[in-house]
Amino acid sequence: MAADTLKSPSGAGGASAVRRLLLENGALTALIVLVIAMSALSGDFLTADNLLNVGVQAAVTAVLAFGVTFVIVSAGIDLSVGSVAALSATVLAWSATSQGVPVAVAVVLAVATGIAAGLVNGFLIAYGKLPPFIATLAMLSVARGLSLVISEGSPIPFPESVSHLGDTLGGWLPVPVLVMIVMGLVAAFVLGRTYIGRSMYAIGGNEEAARLSGLRVKRQKLAIYALSGVFAAVAGVVLASRLSSAQPQAADGYELDAIAAVVIGGASLAGGTGKASGTLIGALILAVLRNGLNLLNVSAFWQQVVIGVVIALAVLFDTLRRKAGATPVAAGTGAGGGRGRQAWTYALAAVVTVAIVGATSFLHNGSSSSSDRKMGLSLSTLNNPFFVQIRAGAQAEARKRGVDLTVTDAQNDASQQANQLQNFTSSGMGAIIVNPVDSDAASNSVQAAGKADIPVVAVDRGVNKAPVDTLVASDNVAGGRLAAKSLAEKLGGKGRIVILQGQAGTSAARERAQGFAEGLRDFPGVKVVAQQPADFDRTKGLDVMANLLQANPDVQGVIAANDEMALGAIKALGSRAGTSVPVVGFDGTPDGLKAVEGGSLYASVAQQPSQLGRIAVDNALKALQGEKVEKTVKVPVKVVTRENVAGFKG
Repeated sequence: MAADTLKSPSGAGGASAVRRLLLENGALTALIVLVIAMSALSGDFLTADNLLNVGVQAAVTAVLAFGVTFVIVSAGIDLSVGSVAALSATVLAWSATSQGVPVAVAVVLAVATGIAAGLVNGFLIAYGKLPPFIATLAMLSVARGLSLVISEGSPIPFPESVSHLGDTLGGWLPVPVLVMIVMGLVAAFVLGRTYIGRSMYAIGGNEEAARLSGLRVKRQKLAIYALSGVFAAVAGVVLASRLSSAQPQAADGYELDAIAAVVIGGASLAGGTGKASGTLIGALILAVLRNGLNLLNVSAFWQQVVIGVVIALAVLFDTLRRKAGATPVAAGTGAGGGRGRQAWTYALAAVVTVAIVGATSFLHNGSSSSSDRKMGLSLSTLNNPFFVQIRAGAQAEARKRGVDLTVTDAQNDASQQANQLQNFTSSGMGAIIVNPVDSDAASNSVQAAGKADIPVVAVDRGVNKAPVDTLVASDNVAGGRLAAKSLAEKLGGKGRIVILQGQAGTSAARERAQGFAEGLRDFPGVKVVAQQPADFDRTKGLDVMANLLQANPDVQGVIAANDEMALGAIKALGSRAGTSVPVVGFDGTPDGLKAVEGGSLYASVAQQPSQLGRIAVDNALKALQGEKVEKTVKVPVKVVTRENVAGFKG
């Protein structure tokens, strides 16, 4: 065998070594391939600003995932980390602002909240014998609920001193990236150099054998889940710092990204394997995917498909690698040989990255298109016909004016929208149009665009604490008053009604609720017997209305903060809708107007969303060309009933 090795040509041996190194590090290979692909497809990808964006966008997921790594290595699962992150940030903001607690103490309380949540998870799993999936699923709901209770459903401004965690050091190094690196080093140290780290691998490899060898498994599980809670708390604080506010709905679904990052990074859900460096690579893969697809103007709907396929392929590649006999390297295991191979792998990755930078810089040199006719539109969600119509109006106007319009879907996630706005800024968009998920959370990203001299137009919802060139919107408060007046007059000035509220924390939900309250003051005979949020969603509108009818079967009217919830309420009311129980919606969507025409929906306060999109593009183009624009452009709202719906649709 030695003779055969000596006879092998050095070139073949080198190629074999490279192939072996890449096969043993599937996640790193996937990351390199993604970087090559994105660099070749977009000249905006491999810029210093955009690479820093990728780091910032990976930071929160990576910090969450480091904590989840501890749990997965020990053959557990933690579905609560996203909710615990939101709760910890909410506790910090609430205690420091509403309660006057010193900021240092508030930070300690936030971390203690994460530890407490982790200890409860660990106790239920280790001593209560609950499956990790069930215990942490319960904590997911409890933590999210407590976050909403403490914040009363609205964002809480973050203390200025802590908000600096979202800034940059020396004007170039983002603090979230620094926090990610520090927490990654801590995770690597815990896994590779401590007793509890070795315990994680022992428990994940064979829990019964670990117990028989004298390991106090129950105590170790308590510590493992507590550590996961600490990392979740840190991630929550970093996320809230970026958004300058604690969002009760923040980090929703981030637990799935964190688990995906750990598994993509080479850890096994069966336990016993995993390392911090692999988790970091997994988080970077997800960030590169989202960033690159935004830059390539891939449809927001197709982005979900692409990300899912890449995750599946990455894990499939890792599974095939394991079956082929490659030995996974667990943190802290193996002697100098294992660490030497790992060092060579990262050195190879660095060389490949430098080569890519040079090649793509040459490829794209001077090929960047002018930004004069490029615009970005970030919508809060495309899972709602109202915002789909805003997109349609904007796209129609962009085509008419010869504008290259990139549209993104924030999926009602303020952090994801911040990432999208950063991508627009770093890729040199001529102008940006934003429909904020939350008016406060969008401020930092809008300020960054302003510093880059990029005009910003807000549509439907304003941006707080940051200047925009113009706001194109309907008057939600006035519309709310019209909706309340319309229903009250239909009821003859008296009756029992329920109100379906919008998504907690959004400016549209707050303003419409304010309008409803103001309009009902003129009708003291109308009593609100219940009001509950249904998140602007038709299915939730159906479920919430069905529940409210159990406690209030004699309800005589319904006001919903949008047509989607109103249509859900109509389903719950059945034959009573439009006959004995009038329902009033908001937005004037096609489905809403059809229901008005059919008589099941009594009225809708129509906003003309396609006009909002069209006017937003028109004003963005004017601002880009240096023309004067109005600070606020109000698009009229109108109450549409069966009597005038035909003329309005025309």
